[in-house]
Amino acid sequence: MSARILVTDDEKEIADLVAVYLGNEGYEVHKAYTAEQALAVDKGNNLDLAVLDVMLPDMSGFTVCQKIRERHTYPIIMLTAKEEEIDKITGLTLGADDYITKPFRPLELVARVKAQLRRYKRYSGAILDENRLITVGGLSINEDTHEVSLDGAILALTPTEFTILTALCRKRGSVVSSEELFHSVWGDEYYDKNNNTITVHIRHLREKMNESFESPRHIKTVWGVGYKIETG
Repeated sequence: MSARILVTDDEKEIADLVAVYLGNEGYEVHKAYTAEQALAVDKGNNLDLAVLDVMLPDMSGFTVCQKIRERHTYPIIMLTAKEEEIDKITGLTLGADDYITKPFRPLELVARVKAQLRRYKRYSGAILDENRLITVGGLSINEDTHEVSLDGAILALTPTEFTILTALCRKRGSVVSSEELFHSVWGDEYYDKNNNTITVHIRHLREKMNESFESPRHIKTVWGVGYKIETG
């Protein structure tokens, strides 16, 4: 069965263009031009991914993202017409997995969609391997069931957060650069050293793990280098 994708943009020409490109890849595309329509599509279909414009006529795309995250963990890609970093940070903080700034190349969006869907399929258990359990102190990651627990309590992570945390734990005790973490999530394309996407996801992970910025228990910042997971 082909992946079901929601495309929401109040500019009909953009939504239609994106739908054509994704449709050519064999995806089932559901279009929406308002936030209300987008939430109705989300409610009425078993979606695999959503592309949300930030600027919608009836409700912010950020609010739509937040409402979807209350129910689902499938990937969300935000579209923003602004270069302001605050828009990107806001979307990521509310649970988005990626963002693209308008104007964008349709083929770049398709590549981002494919990368997110590949990871989501692994996350949702579509691809299984022999049992793999990573334990670091009170942190436990099961790569087959994609369950994460901390001191026995289950953590509700998005696919992006799960991938970043797993990458850190696989190299526990060693520093992992932001670039390496970015590539573990999105592959080799579109990396920008000024991109703070990883920083925002790390902050979100710490919040879910109840770690303070000043003295985190597990995820340590190595300034100017990257991040590492403590083994003790």
